[in-house]
Amino acid sequence: MENIEQHKKPQKNMKTGADKAKAQMLSGTAWRTGADMIGKVLGVIYIIPWYAWMGAAGNQANALYSMGYNIYALFLLVSTVGIPSAVAREVARYNTLGDYNMGYRLVRQMLAVMTVLGVIFAVIMSVFAVPLANILGGKEALVPVIRSLSLAILLFPSMSVIRGYFQGLNQMKAYAMSQLCEQVIRIIWMLVTAFAIMKLGSHNWQNAVTQSTFAAFVGMVASYLVLLFYLWKSGNLHHLLHPGPSKTKINSIQVLRDTMRTAVPFIVLGSATQVFRLIDNSTFMHFMPMFTSFSHSTLMDFLSYFSANTDKLTLLLLGVALTLGSVSDPLITEHYVKGNRHALAALVGYNFQLYVGFMLPAIVGMSLLTKPIYTLFYQVPSSFQIALFVFTVLQSFLLGLYMLVYPPLTVMDHKRLAMRFFVAMLVAKLVLQVPAIWLFHSYGPLIATTIAFLFGDYLFVKKLHQLTRFSIKNTIRGIQGATLLTLIMSIVVVLLELILGFVVGKTPSRTGSALLVLICGGAGFYVYLYLAAQLGLLEKWFGAKGTSLRRKLHI
Repeated sequence: MENIEQHKKPQKNMKTGADKAKAQMLSGTAWRTGADMIGKVLGVIYIIPWYAWMGAAGNQANALYSMGYNIYALFLLVSTVGIPSAVAREVARYNTLGDYNMGYRLVRQMLAVMTVLGVIFAVIMSVFAVPLANILGGKEALVPVIRSLSLAILLFPSMSVIRGYFQGLNQMKAYAMSQLCEQVIRIIWMLVTAFAIMKLGSHNWQNAVTQSTFAAFVGMVASYLVLLFYLWKSGNLHHLLHPGPSKTKINSIQVLRDTMRTAVPFIVLGSATQVFRLIDNSTFMHFMPMFTSFSHSTLMDFLSYFSANTDKLTLLLLGVALTLGSVSDPLITEHYVKGNRHALAALVGYNFQLYVGFMLPAIVGMSLLTKPIYTLFYQVPSSFQIALFVFTVLQSFLLGLYMLVYPPLTVMDHKRLAMRFFVAMLVAKLVLQVPAIWLFHSYGPLIATTIAFLFGDYLFVKKLHQLTRFSIKNTIRGIQGATLLTLIMSIVVVLLELILGFVVGKTPSRTGSALLVLICGGAGFYVYLYLAAQLGLLEKWFGAKGTSLRRKLHI
């Protein structure tokens, strides 16, 4: 029982314990949020030098990289089957019961199980690399990319167990540092190898892309080492290797089975955008040669225009929707379980208002500044590239809305219905995809996705209204304020862009584009924030935090 004894601490008064728990929670949230934000920013900024070093093959390289990552992201999602959250939940429960050794035993067992799963999925991804490459339309160039990513799949499931363990202990610093280290080392490897190959070496862009995807494995090795360091530093590594006797017994296979039963709907629903991208990759590359005479390399360029080049930037927007959904889910669950329908309705309506308040100005602002944004990250865009980029940015509003509306339905015990809605969306996408490509070529996949998500969002919102009876009138009234402010912000951005155009020219360089994005985007953001504060929308959206923000900004 020596391991248990080590965790015994002198009892303190209730208030001190509560304060300590609150401080720990806030600290954990800060670490996780900070690491996540830095990682996302780095994940966007690196593309500027990387794309530039690829030279004339920049679009093809980005398309190939994106193809590999789309299948990789799906494998990541499936290979963990919700285990990190399950481990965090079980560790927290056993620690609360004082059975610390059971937590250690659970983690050991799950590490073994998930290591096996990692090997299985890595082998599947590697063995089937050729047919996967052919299905996605990447041909031989995609095969080494997929195989390099399979190495990361080997490590990720077991690594996610350790992250889940730290999450269960509410020691989010270790979690955040591993996440941040993974991203930093990955990007360093990508940039160093891209520069070495494209500027100093063979100039083979396909090899450079393969090294860029292999960077995922290098980043995970670094992340694993960080986690092991924190396990050793905290003394938990010894306990995991040599756990003492436990009060209870557990079957890790049963935990995995139960978790899968609960997690599968979330995995399927959460993979919607990933699945749609894979459909776009495969159908576009296979059917466009039937309807047009474009070469494979030209089609890869087109694929990058409407998918790879835009995805990296719109992912920031979709991240906002995902954050809003994850924050509100526990509250929705609580009100639903308690039967507090009035509070539930108010919360759902508030979610929609908050979503529009965040997303609408971001999407409109990005659309208005498309040319300087595209020039800054990629190249001076043609009118064709601008049109596809704007279409994708506007479409992200529907994708983000989906991420906001499907989680409430699942936490309110309507998982099967949510799955049926997803299947309906998928069928709509598959039915429309080929005819849309035939009629609209590069716009086809975007049009098919827009119609499918519009249909799916309607089904989800309609069911949410039936379940909660949130006030459509009040929600629309709240959205009108954000719409009006976005309109005013747009006028400011357009006027500033026109004025600065005389300074930087009609076709600005990267430096000039960065200036335009910084000044026009910054001014637009400030105007929106200032007017929101003056109209009391900051308090309405964020409560006391909105008042604090207004005071800090002196507005």
